Amino acid sequence: MFSGTKNMAPQSRKEELLAAWRALSGHTDKEGWRTIKIGKNGKCHFLAGRHFPGNEEGLLIGLPSIHIPADELLPQGHGFIVSKVSLSGELADNSWVTLSRQSAGSLELFAMMADDVFATLEALNTDGYVNPYKVFISRIWAWQDFMKKGGDGVLDKESETGLFGELEFLQEVIFAGVPCFKAIEAWEGPLDRLHDFVLGKGVLEVKTTTAKNGFIAKIGSLEQLDNSLIEPIYIVGVKLDLNASGMSLPQKVVALRNMLQDFPAALTVFNQLLIHGGFIDELEARYTRRFSRRSIRMIEVTDKFPRLTRENVDVQICQVRYEVDLDLVQDDGIELALALTKLGVIT
Repeated sequence: MFSGTKNMAPQSRKEELLAAWRALSGHTDKEGWRTIKIGKNGKCHFLAGRHFPGNEEGLLIGLPSIHIPADELLPQGHGFIVSKVSLSGELADNSWVTLSRQSAGSLELFAMMADDVFATLEALNTDGYVNPYKVFISRIWAWQDFMKKGGDGVLDKESETGLFGELEFLQEVIFAGVPCFKAIEAWEGPLDRLHDFVLGKGVLEVKTTTAKNGFIAKIGSLEQLDNSLIEPIYIVGVKLDLNASGMSLPQKVVALRNMLQDFPAALTVFNQLLIHGGFIDELEARYTRRFSRRSIRMIEVTDKFPRLTRENVDVQICQVRYEVDLDLVQDDGIELALALTKLGVIT
């Protein structure tokens, strides 16, 4: 291992990383890391580096007094790899983990990822006990999920609309008095779980539309609306209009972050969930559509609700996906406060 450490002039984090990697580029027969110091807070040391002889870019994070389990499975693939390394000299006192680009990975996307991880760890509150290694690993798993989605990193219109609807409802849940961390912890939509929210004793499934006529809700499985498995289940129908006076998806994200700014643990989880869901700030300019809420309607799934479950389809049918027009469902709906009371999360 070898290193050459020097300070760089202040720049944005991403520019600093790219500039450091350019400065470290070159050829050598000597194996190991060549590094440049790029930052430090009370929890972490940060180095930009290149690993030779492969010349791969990397972000190295030094973790004082943090033990990294020797047998822990570390994330890798989709253009990057995470590993543990040992550095020499004045750097030897820390435990070091590296986020490195693989040769087939996009430099632009890797730079976004490294910038985000750098910013997240640099901003950690140094008061009290926060384990930066756990924050680092959680953030990397979120990025791995994001990279699995492929494409250009921008949500398609249906996914953009769906995420906006979930954020609209999440905001209402917090306004209704559910503690911020409990509300964020309940949000499982970005994780591709069975239900969008697991809250209190039950679950909520958020469906969003911009259609003027009809409300087609896509149901993904026989289990999703099966209240013999969990009860209560609520369908939340969010109707949005597209208009210039509305709010873009990035603006809605900022509004939620502002609500969470005094709750750093909830904010950290929220930001990780956004990445799981396919939204990254670096591409916010690509989201130009603006939404305004037309209505939110909540319907409790009872035996009268039209649905397919294991109990009402032939045993030979293994899996189904189907659609329900919520506008045709004869139900006056339930107020959010009453639903949250039945769920046991407010009194």
